[in-house]
Amino acid sequence: MSAFDKTLQIRSSPHILSGNSVDHIMFHVVLALLPAAAFACFAFGLTAVLTLLVAVGACVGIEHVLCVANRKPSTVGDWSAVITGLLYGLTLPPGLPLWMVAIGGGIAIVVGKLVFGGLGQNPFNPALVGRAILQAAFPVAMTTWPVAMAEGRFSGLPSSLLTLPFLTPRYDGVTAATPLSAWKFDHHLAGTSDLALGFTGGSLGETCALLIGLGGLYLAARRMLNWRIPVAILATVALFAGILHLSDPARFAGPLFHLFSGGLMLGAVFMATDMVGSPLTHLGSVIYGVVIGVLVVLIRVFGGMPEGVMYAILIGNALVPHLDNLLRPRVYGTRAGKGAKA
Repeated sequence: MSAFDKTLQIRSSPHILSGNSVDHIMFHVVLALLPAAAFACFAFGLTAVLTLLVAVGACVGIEHVLCVANRKPSTVGDWSAVITGLLYGLTLPPGLPLWMVAIGGGIAIVVGKLVFGGLGQNPFNPALVGRAILQAAFPVAMTTWPVAMAEGRFSGLPSSLLTLPFLTPRYDGVTAATPLSAWKFDHHLAGTSDLALGFTGGSLGETCALLIGLGGLYLAARRMLNWRIPVAILATVALFAGILHLSDPARFAGPLFHLFSGGLMLGAVFMATDMVGSPLTHLGSVIYGVVIGVLVVLIRVFGGMPEGVMYAILIGNALVPHLDNLLRPRVYGTRAGKGAKA
């Protein structure tokens, strides 16, 4: 055989050219989440550490056990269960009883992922599915917020964290309203710098918005994140909130407050961009982001709850198949909408 002979290899899809396999991408998503998770542990101490460990452990453990029980190879090596556990844990309030954390992690994996066939087939973000069901089942526990940066957070644990299953948790520490709750119900507006740097109460992922944003930039730079989705969400929230604020500054908070408060940054960067639950086309991604941004502001301002990111993303996930169908690219050689040859 001469040096000029070459072999043509014909393989089935997917044709991976960049070398970014599923587990490679998922691993880098975990890396991008670690700074925000570390800051949550700094802000809430041992409570956050245990909550995140139980959330990740429940997701990984249950997925592995179910794979073995069904005589299938374990899929925990692709890092997707770790990401689900981290994201789910970051949506939880510090001090939530660990048995509730474990139940929600199991729901996220079983109901949000495996019941649809596993990775790549779930229509909704599994972490948000677990969080939504936990919110409905334990509304009081899910809306009790210990303060951040409390003294003794590295030397002791709140009694609520170790509450036995199916017993009412007792909170022996200081609790406070989240910035969104304080604004919506008490007309108290938190400072923008405190919100951006994470010195406020809330869920574990409502801490340092800047670190979450940096994690998103890291993934976008590596082309592991569709930047159009978070940009569309954040721009829509800023525009919609800005219009309301200009119409009545005394009643409506400004765009910076909405951008840095609550779970918007975490949801826009890491949850709405889930490759399975987000649109395939660029235009669909923009429309998807705009819909989520509008719903976030509508729920926050006019709804009965102070936060609407979770429900906005889940509704957006439900719209994705319709967006993909309506905005499906025309096949070369056919006419749009008819399928006939040109």
